[in-house]
Amino acid sequence: MKKLRIVFMGTPDFAVATLKTLVENNYNIVGVITAPDKPAGRGRKLNESAVKKYAKSQELTVLQPTNLKNENFLEELKGLHANLQIVVAFRMLPKVVWQMPEYGTFNLHASLLPNYRGAAPINWAIINGETKTGVSTFFIDDKIDTGDMILQETIEIDSNENAGNLHDKLMSSGSQLVLKTVKSIEKDKVKTNPQKEPKAIKTAYKLNRDNCKINWNDSIENIYNRIRGLSPYPAAWCTLINGDDELDIKIYKVEKEFDSHSLEPGTIIASKKELKVAVTNGYIIIEEIKLPGKRAMDVKSLLNGYAFHENAKML
Repeated sequence: MKKLRIVFMGTPDFAVATLKTLVENNYNIVGVITAPDKPAGRGRKLNESAVKKYAKSQELTVLQPTNLKNENFLEELKGLHANLQIVVAFRMLPKVVWQMPEYGTFNLHASLLPNYRGAAPINWAIINGETKTGVSTFFIDDKIDTGDMILQETIEIDSNENAGNLHDKLMSSGSQLVLKTVKSIEKDKVKTNPQKEPKAIKTAYKLNRDNCKINWNDSIENIYNRIRGLSPYPAAWCTLINGDDELDIKIYKVEKEFDSHSLEPGTIIASKKELKVAVTNGYIIIEEIKLPGKRAMDVKSLLNGYAFHENAKML
């Protein structure tokens, strides 16, 4: 049995679940590497990462380098004498870092690799209408998410769940997959396989303003999947034209209604209780929405105080 000295690298909530699982299973975490504190909110108060907050609660050693190639950081990292590094939702590591420990550096990725390599695998799996995804552990190499596979687990995607729900499912199953991976390394029973490169690989592109915009000329299924795949964060958006108002709004929750009609895509139909948008082959029924400067609200609350003009449109 190998005696492990683990350095854990991660930043958001998704990574906390794995670190917590390792701590609760009595693994020796000799250091935690996370992002530097960032100013947040109106007071620009420095905000600690979710991983840092948890690590401090467990009295773990925390390092927050701005530059992973900085000589002082590399000396501090070497001084921890780790023989295994685990990465969950962190940034790309330089070779000098991932090659450092004797037993290697492995990463947890929230997809069934090699598909959905990249920054936003949870969102894109839903946006693309997948019915299953999963979590993968692999040893890091010098490219992004391409290293030799260790373990993988498949998760079903429900037809109506959003990225937030799927995130939580993958966070839980991912923490258990890391635990299994660590146990196999500890017992010297780890087996790896090179990733097979499919001809048509699907990529988890970084989310930006352009790929979060709703195209009301798209199919009803694609619009529905984009909205739930971007909910609750960063949220799908579009422009609402309502009389003289031209507002960029966010849409968080919708239903779809298949129907034949002759309305132009983007046409709004509003009543006292319902707000829907005409699309090809039916309507998108909006259930949760956010106007600029307002909080997200259910549509009934919106319709109590906001009037839609007869020619209102979504663009």
